[in-house]
Amino acid sequence: MASTSDIKNGLCIKYNNDIYKIIEFLHVKPGKGPAFVRTKLRSLSNGKVLDNTFSAGHKIEEVRVENHKFQFLYPEGDLYHFMNVESFEQISLNKNILDSPDLLKEGESVMVSINTETDLPLSVDMPASVILEVTYAEPGIKGNTATNATKSATVETGATVNVPLFINEGDKIKIDTASGSYMERVKV
Repeated sequence: MASTSDIKNGLCIKYNNDIYKIIEFLHVKPGKGPAFVRTKLRSLSNGKVLDNTFSAGHKIEEVRVENHKFQFLYPEGDLYHFMNVESFEQISLNKNILDSPDLLKEGESVMVSINTETDLPLSVDMPASVILEVTYAEPGIKGNTATNATKSATVETGATVNVPLFINEGDKIKIDTASGSYMERVKV
């Protein structure tokens, strides 16, 4: 058993008969009253995010996980197929376990958290950013550059991203996987 002082981002815990991953936390020590920990938990079974407050010293049941490097192979409907880069074992995961499945390119490396008790995959950690090629973008209109204007662009995985007006088809761009937003243009 762990306590609230052991809470950190990425920790997997059992709560309300489900397994949750802590995605955000904040220790609060008010001037009056007892301390507490405000958390944001993501359910690993259905992907829903839950806000919860634990009182200081509250016991939480920790789930032991191992992280393994997997390579994304291909999507098939709602299933995404991955291969362990060490053992070459293949697994299929449901689309709702992934944070941003529309940004996954074939051959991309991800970290998969596996429950050590049941050997079942719990979550997939995407890289912080991905580099994708723009397959379709409206042409930028001259004169709109004085403001911080953006336009919609489609990348090679089919995802739609808002990009600055100077981005054209064929450009490679870096995308933040946490927010799905444009970061920068990448020189080839």
